[in-house]
Amino acid sequence: METGRAGGGSGPNPAGKGGGAMAKNKNVNYKGPFGYQKLKEREPRASIRFKCALTNTILDVLRQRPGWTEVKEEGEWDFYWCDIRWLQENFDHTYMDEHVRISHFRNHYELTRKNYIVKNLKRFRKQLERESGKLEAMKCDFFPKTFEMPSEYHLFVEEFPVDRLVARSQGRGIFLFRKLKDVIDWRKDGGRLDDQKDEIPVENYVAQRYIENPYLIGGRKFDLRVYVLVMSVSEETCSLFMPDVHLTNVAVQKTAPDYDPEKGCKWMIQKFRLFLTAKHGAEAVEILFSEMDNIFIKSLQSVQKVIISDKHCFELYGYDILIDQDLKP
Repeated sequence: METGRAGGGSGPNPAGKGGGAMAKNKNVNYKGPFGYQKLKEREPRASIRFKCALTNTILDVLRQRPGWTEVKEEGEWDFYWCDIRWLQENFDHTYMDEHVRISHFRNHYELTRKNYIVKNLKRFRKQLERESGKLEAMKCDFFPKTFEMPSEYHLFVEEFPVDRLVARSQGRGIFLFRKLKDVIDWRKDGGRLDDQKDEIPVENYVAQRYIENPYLIGGRKFDLRVYVLVMSVSEETCSLFMPDVHLTNVAVQKTAPDYDPEKGCKWMIQKFRLFLTAKHGAEAVEILFSEMDNIFIKSLQSVQKVIISDKHCFELYGYDILIDQDLKP
């Protein structure tokens, strides 16, 4: 993942939590917020000091970047791929120089939690219809009918859903209803499955109509994992890249006993585009990718007024795009 250039020193973390951030600067000219001191002129640095709370591919990529130096423990840093807990506990108490960047917006969940994004998209669609007419509002019709359960149960009873926990991912918390009676029984039991009946909390779910006509490759469903790098929601500054197509849910598939990590179940996006072009022609594929761009733009616009956009924050959003037999994303 790439971000803008960074260099120079950073202020300390007054909270002293979550691994801290930066040490006090020297050669001071004036004191910034929280009484911490700031350099009058930042001297250029030979390397970018980064810190990463994760131990996955993101850390591997950061370590391989030329001129980037990893910081351990309490060392000063210019770039921090932090976890959500650190952000919640430390952001409001940490002074950061102009150049410093961290990896999340404070209320990033407005676009990552399933119930929140549906709420935001529904509201934005109504706004577009009111201000620009039905034709413009139809550009938001890229997600199936969705209801938050159990609060919207009365709006849901005649829909045929996939139910999903609002804060789960990688296939966890998904289950199917085939009959309305099953939904009624589920609701009477407080929205719990058989193995959840002894648990006290009642979790919220989103219920969505199942996509009955997905586009298949080799007889299998797939989705496109697309990453959108958002530097500012208020300015709609974002970059887009599509690394691969998931021919099955990799998080689930890789646990199968016959899974071959060398072959995997992914295609590079270039191969996928060539495949579609050969079958459907270049014009149809261009329309498909243009409609996917619309999904990213409209979803970001739907949270533009609610996301807390800070100059130090960015977000790398991951979209899973399902395509139907009509090449509609």
